[in-house]
Amino acid sequence: MASSSMSSSWTSKQNKMFERALAVYDKDTPDRWQKVAKAVGSKSAEEVKRHYDILVEDIKNIEQDLVPLPKYKTIDVGSKSRGINDLDLRLMKNMRIQ
Repeated sequence: MASSSMSSSWTSKQNKMFERALAVYDKDTPDRWQKVAKAVGSKSAEEVKRHYDILVEDIKNIEQDLVPLPKYKTIDVGSKSRGINDLDLRLMKNMRIQ
């Protein structure tokens, strides 16, 4: 993988283009990583493949409950309270990316 300041950091725009490209070019697409890199525009095929591998590893860690859920603040709005509750926690814990 090329080593440069752009190779190690991804902007939110690049991440969004990466996500969209993954939706278009599935695992059976020939030359998938070259096509994803072209869609992102400023990353090499090796960089997008590495970014994908990191994403997959993150998802596995989340699914194995190795990543703690963030502690969200509760905001009081009159008699109603907004924020994360036990039901939300159970629902998030049961989410799985297929």
